Amino acid sequence: MPTRLQTITETSRNEQITKLLESGTLRRAGVLLNGLRAADIAHLIESSPPASRNVIWTLLGEGRKPKVLKHLGDELQGQFAAVMGSEELAALSADIETDDLVDILHQLPEKVTKEVLQSMDSQDRTRITNALQYPDDCAGGLMNTDTITVRAMHPVELVLRYLRRHDEIPEDTDRLYVVNRKDQLVGQLPIAKLLVSDPANTVREIMQTDIDAVPVNMSEDEVANRFERDNWISAPVVDESNRLLGRITIDDVVDIIRENAEHSLMSMAGLDEEEDTFSPVLKTTPRRAVWLGVNLLTTFIAASVINLFHDAIEKVVALAILMPIVASMGGVAGTQTLTIVIRGLATKQIEPHNHRWLFNREFFVSVINALMWASVVACATTLWFNDLTMGFIIALAMIITLITAAVAGVILPIALKRLNIDPALAGGVVLTTITDVVGFMSFLGLATLAYA
Repeated sequence: MPTRLQTITETSRNEQITKLLESGTLRRAGVLLNGLRAADIAHLIESSPPASRNVIWTLLGEGRKPKVLKHLGDELQGQFAAVMGSEELAALSADIETDDLVDILHQLPEKVTKEVLQSMDSQDRTRITNALQYPDDCAGGLMNTDTITVRAMHPVELVLRYLRRHDEIPEDTDRLYVVNRKDQLVGQLPIAKLLVSDPANTVREIMQTDIDAVPVNMSEDEVANRFERDNWISAPVVDESNRLLGRITIDDVVDIIRENAEHSLMSMAGLDEEEDTFSPVLKTTPRRAVWLGVNLLTTFIAASVINLFHDAIEKVVALAILMPIVASMGGVAGTQTLTIVIRGLATKQIEPHNHRWLFNREFFVSVINALMWASVVACATTLWFNDLTMGFIIALAMIITLITAAVAGVILPIALKRLNIDPALAGGVVLTTITDVVGFMSFLGLATLAYA
């Protein structure tokens, strides 16, 4: 974890580079820029307005762009990759991992991707083409092909000599994979065990055969769950024939977890998880306009319910004052339940066998809260307007609304999930509509009956 001093230094350095760019002192800015780590340069690019991003990109020295590119988000990767030549993109295969290069190529038009593949040597072309056949949201799209494999009959001494012949081994290599002549996975050999074993032993004698391999078509969310649950650093990826295709490492899983967290946060506001903080106005506006339009439509639905009772509101002005209380309490209660359920669905904790228990829990929680806060609001309303009937009406309306909000908060995301609709994206809007309509209908309807 960076210290406070390191954080201050990085902030000051970024501010210094930004000031140099604004003043046109590009040479000095370039010197400072190329002295940063690739990840820090990527962070600086993502934290800069569009015009400054392009200048920073042009100031990067030879060989820096590939390393910086893999640390950028998908949108910026596609933007900068689009202006790179096919040969320059092909050279990325020597500098970044297979899965990172595949992610970049997924951002490009098919024609450009073909040109890049044609610019590669046959070995790299085959490796990248095999990886491109899998969607980027499954294990095949996450895997690296840079695995080290050994045979079961090899002695430990031979394996150690083989490893020492390399200047370095792939990052996050915590184990070697044991395969047969058909490249089928038969075992794994942790590096820690290899280093302390008798050199005269064979791999077969010390390898582990209880392997938790990842099917190539497993979804990225399930991959992340298994890494989190079992504390993996890496995991082998196999096809239907148990043939070893590659491996997934913890750094890729951390990216999935971060993206899922961003997705949940942004979707609750009706935004794309790839929303760029500094994207141009004309690109940002349409993305937000869509959900503003959807929200406006649902607001008209709630407004039409209020309009049904305009006569009662004209007679009893207090109704207009108290209406927001009922709707607001219902909205908060519903959002609390909705958030818990969406998180449970995302982490695979909520499954059909525990739906009933969860529903009962949320129902009784809502009943207790509804009775407690309805009593408080009833007393406050009675004292405020000196009207016992109004206090009773708002209390009953609040009980109805809070219980409805909790029930909808459980049922709605589960139903949307079964319909293959993202509950994080659509749940909030639908729930707000339900709580508003039920809240206004119950409060104004009861008031109409009482004051008719």
